[in-house]
Amino acid sequence: MRSFYAAETAHHSPKSFILRGRIAQNEERPERAERLLAGLSRLNLTAEEPPVASPLTRAAVHSPRYLDFLEGAHAAWQALPNAGEEVLANAQPRLAHASYPTGIVGRAGWHMGDGAVPIGPVTWAAACRAADGAVAAAQEVAATGRPAYALARPPGHHAAREVAGGHCFLNNAAIAAEALIAEGGRPAILDIDVHHGNGTQAITYARGDILFVSIHADPAFFYPWFWGYAHEAGVGDGEGANVNLPLPIGAEDAAWLDAIGVALGRIARFGADNLVLSLGLDIHASDPLGGMSVTTEGIGRAGEMLGAARLPTAIIQEGGYLSEPLTDNIAAFLSGFLGASA
Repeated sequence: MRSFYAAETAHHSPKSFILRGRIAQNEERPERAERLLAGLSRLNLTAEEPPVASPLTRAAVHSPRYLDFLEGAHAAWQALPNAGEEVLANAQPRLAHASYPTGIVGRAGWHMGDGAVPIGPVTWAAACRAADGAVAAAQEVAATGRPAYALARPPGHHAAREVAGGHCFLNNAAIAAEALIAEGGRPAILDIDVHHGNGTQAITYARGDILFVSIHADPAFFYPWFWGYAHEAGVGDGEGANVNLPLPIGAEDAAWLDAIGVALGRIARFGADNLVLSLGLDIHASDPLGGMSVTTEGIGRAGEMLGAARLPTAIIQEGGYLSEPLTDNIAAFLSGFLGASA
């Protein structure tokens, strides 16, 4: 299985994270990649540098003004008097009847959905390279029918068309799906991160050519709070092509694996000929964000179930934050997937 990781994304090391009214250390740390790479090495997989993808791959998903904002935000912020080292929004609009602002403080509020997405000097470059990895994985899947893995930092599934959130700036999974569509595919996106993929849902919600299925902790009690409920089924052409399977906080292996079985049934009925998997390892009981209690053995079993589906799959890394079992968990998942799909 070809794997992709852009080493320069290690320079993306956000500092700030607003947590319950206090400034905390950001959980999206470079060491995550080191532990994931160690898991790949355990399986004798070597990550390749992805080629630089066309900017059109990002423009297929995100608005021009959002991409312009991400590219120039840090420099514009540093031109402010007494500016902090990272862009942090301090005013966010209720969007009904709102007007798009000109200044950087207003644009930051417009495009930054929460306090988990500080923009530093290398954020834009890292987000682009993470998306390049997702494109490379999708193109490998389209060309060969074999699975591919993108170790994407920063992750992507909370980023909507023009809003960053939850450590995410560019929606890597949606960008991968668009790359598959460009090659004639009919993709489904399955998100098994502990958090609902609200950005992916927002991008695909009115579309019938992509099925989106998300398995996640109940948003009534867990981020992203406002999206991810079972009644959200899509609108217009996308009606019925959005499936949310929220689970109780603390859900264990059996409930999570049962939901994956349900998701695979929906994907089969949709007639997907390839799959984008938003792989979040933050479902593990040891993860510091703590929404579920899945074991390493359960993660390996999920890999087996998804591999046995034998859909050409672009696996895109989402969450999975610093904990001792992170290396074990990626190795367990990929080992199960590759063993079942061989």
